Amino acid sequence: MIDFVGKKQWFFLASAIAIIVGIVFLAVFRLTPGADFSGGTAITLRFTPPVEQNQLRQEIAELGHSGATIQNAGEGIFLVHLKEISSEEADIVTGQLGEKLNSQIEVVDYYLVSPTVGTETARNAGIAVVVAAVAMLLYIVWAFRRMPKPFRWGTCAIIALIHDVFIIVGIFSILGRVAGVEVDALFITGLLAVVGYSINDTVVIFDRIRENMTRGVSPDFAVTVNSSIVETLTRSLNTALTTLFVLSALFLFGGATIHYFVLILLLGVVIGTYSSICIASQLLVVWEKGEWGRLSSWLPFVKRPA
Repeated sequence: MIDFVGKKQWFFLASAIAIIVGIVFLAVFRLTPGADFSGGTAITLRFTPPVEQNQLRQEIAELGHSGATIQNAGEGIFLVHLKEISSEEADIVTGQLGEKLNSQIEVVDYYLVSPTVGTETARNAGIAVVVAAVAMLLYIVWAFRRMPKPFRWGTCAIIALIHDVFIIVGIFSILGRVAGVEVDALFITGLLAVVGYSINDTVVIFDRIRENMTRGVSPDFAVTVNSSIVETLTRSLNTALTTLFVLSALFLFGGATIHYFVLILLLGVVIGTYSSICIASQLLVVWEKGEWGRLSSWLPFVKRPA
């Protein structure tokens, strides 16, 4: 039997490093807002034959749009975020780009968002995430109301969710700095989908822990939790793998407009499965055993008393 609970210090350390790195990048570089949040014009262009991103950036700057943000979606497709311009002006810009780059341009997508709408979208997105987290906390507390101190179960699950969100947001802050990846309304949609997936996997493990406690598998809560994780491990991994197969196909062959949305889901499935097995359940053990204040329960390289 794999001793997941016995390795919880390593899981906590790995998660702490990932979260800290993400927070540092987020504080320094922040997320790169798309048109949905900052306002402006977003155009998805397909170039035939394909052109280089640096060359496209230079030509757009020469046309008076030096502040444009450009994402390369592959296969000659670029997502271009400009200041607010009309559809007629966008047609003029694409026509000029086609002549300068000697390439045929197809406008795959075009939409305009005012700065006011962008601000409202950002506010509503934050509210949506908070409301979802609170609703899930209340649901878990109610679902496990027959267990001693059900609030602990809900809190551990929500901490795992926050863990997932922080890591994904940190990764996208890095991608925004390195590859100019923008976040838009689909980014929030993806985060909410990840939250739903992760909480579902966590509830499955918690439910097995409840069953094993009722059956009296072991008087040691840590042993009960570890047995429950092992018993649900095949189910968790099979669910994650089958989901990853579908998402990988969408990521490779789907349209450019959902490329980064699918990337969020891919990351979320992996991180959510990890947090359900290695974080949420381990936090429950730490809390039940009263180890919150003991450094030895969190760091693998600190010597623990016998």
